Amino acid sequence: MDSPPAIAVVIPACDEEEAIGKVLQDIPDIAQQIIVVDNGSADRTAEVAHRLGACVVVEPRRGYGQACLAGMAHLDGPDIVVFLDGDYSDYPEDMLALVRPIIADDADIVIGSRVLGQREKGALLPQARFGNWLATFLIRLLFGVTFTDLGPFRALRYDALMRLEMQDRNFGWTAEMQVKAARLGLRAVEVPVRYRRRIGTSKITGTLSGTLRAGYKILWTIFRYARWRPTQSRG
Repeated sequence: MDSPPAIAVVIPACDEEEAIGKVLQDIPDIAQQIIVVDNGSADRTAEVAHRLGACVVVEPRRGYGQACLAGMAHLDGPDIVVFLDGDYSDYPEDMLALVRPIIADDADIVIGSRVLGQREKGALLPQARFGNWLATFLIRLLFGVTFTDLGPFRALRYDALMRLEMQDRNFGWTAEMQVKAARLGLRAVEVPVRYRRRIGTSKITGTLSGTLRAGYKILWTIFRYARWRPTQSRG
């Protein structure tokens, strides 16, 4: 890129009042647009985010993918879009490493790998580690691309994101993005990112039912898109 890219950050958040302020304060100055999607919070998440200067989008329909889609609808034509969780488990400062391969035109999509990076003890629970291993194994088997993680901290070229025609409204969002990127032949790389214990309880791995539902949806998504083709290529 000949000039500094316009970078937007989308942060899905549900009941993250204690964490969202820390997330926003640690985002590097390279971000021109920061969108926090209040995904049906019962606390002051939206108020805190608004006070710190974020664009707050209210999406009462619950679901991780639903929140990401709502945030995408409010993007102001950036060059790069970064997705970042609102629970402070990721290190927003690592955003610099995420966008670097895109700025250098070495990648269209960059996944922040918690598996390759440094992790606080107990941050990535056993069920999450196993789920990552199984999902990435199946992606390698079915799509011929190698990932180590389905981590939510990721960056994409805006035009590449639009080509993915994202649809999933809950737990299958990250898997959908990675398998569709493989189908389109997008240049995907991973960079190590740091990971710590989140503030509060996870909506997914924090409960047995959440873990099972997320695991089922991720596997279903991988198999669903094994033969996917983008709309514009369909006759």
